[in-house]
Amino acid sequence: MPSSQSLSEADRRLVATWAADCAERVLVLFEAEAPTDDRPRDAIARARAFARGELDTAGEIRRRFVAGRAAHAVSSPAAVAAARAAAQASGVAHMGAHALGAAAYAAKAAGLAEPDQPTAVADEITWQLEHMSARVSAALQQLPPLGEDSAGPLGPGLLSSGILGSTIRTIQAAIGSSPQLEETR
Repeated sequence: MPSSQSLSEADRRLVATWAADCAERVLVLFEAEAPTDDRPRDAIARARAFARGELDTAGEIRRRFVAGRAAHAVSSPAAVAAARAAAQASGVAHMGAHALGAAAYAAKAAGLAEPDQPTAVADEITWQLEHMSARVSAALQQLPPLGEDSAGPLGPGLLSSGILGSTIRTIQAAIGSSPQLEETR
């Protein structure tokens, strides 16, 4: 039986664009430190291509760790988080819950990039929610609450702690209480 964190292929294709949008907002943080390393940019492009139906799930499952390895090519915590946001976006082809991981790492990267800006993480989460369509929200609402299902990225691991966990909990609370998101977003 598939994990409840998987989502249907149609829903994964739907949320992949939003995850790519979240990761792309912080990509500059990675590229400033490693301008010739195109792995995170390629991962975001693949997430978008998957969303458009141009790539299949099996092929993307094999490639999902490429961008994550780019995190080892940089040293600043913001650049590392940006690479991980791209890796999570590319992982949506495998499991829909990675969309929340992409958003969480993007918010973490934004906060690390502006340590003197106490609202940087909250501002990034606000942007993410404002750029989430009602259809993406509905798809993400199918995911279990963070930490309640151990069969995937929303289990009791890395994404459930610290800033990553608080970001995902904030997003899940917002989409769980806002079913009236505009259909046109």
